[in-house]
Amino acid sequence: MRSIASGSTSAFEAAQNHSHFKMFTCAKFVSTPALVRAGSRSLYRPLSAAVLSRPEAKPEVSGAVLPQSAFTQALRSFQTSAVSRDIDTAAKFIGAGAATVGVAGSGAGIGTVFGSLIIGYARNPSLKQQLFSYAILGFALSEAMGLFCLMVAFLILFAM
Repeated sequence: MRSIASGSTSAFEAAQNHSHFKMFTCAKFVSTPALVRAGSRSLYRPLSAAVLSRPEAKPEVSGAVLPQSAFTQALRSFQTSAVSRDIDTAAKFIGAGAATVGVAGSGAGIGTVFGSLIIGYARNPSLKQQLFSYAILGFALSEAMGLFCLMVAFLILFAM
């Protein structure tokens, strides 16, 4: 082998130049305008439309470019699978169920408020009006917490 200092190319540099040529050829093949149009068209479609729709026959894609089935398979390998969507749906239901537990806490709070109202009225009947206004305030706050929990459950189910 000749030395690098003498100005000639080594076997390593020749292999590196050859790999650059391969990469350039590959880049020219992959970045044809028809393939870029088809790829960008599928990227701005919603995921459900891209997965569930059938591949359309595109007249502008020539035979020198990737066949439609190979392109579709390559595209689908980047998209979410059905198993992953099932896991996401299950996680939504679990999260909504966990958020709904607060509604039961609201029911328990309302029961405690009115139970305390009855006990307070039995101990001092002269404070009936003041105890009742406090009970209504406690009922409203407890019910608001239950409605917030229910709202979060619906947001998890339908907004995410």
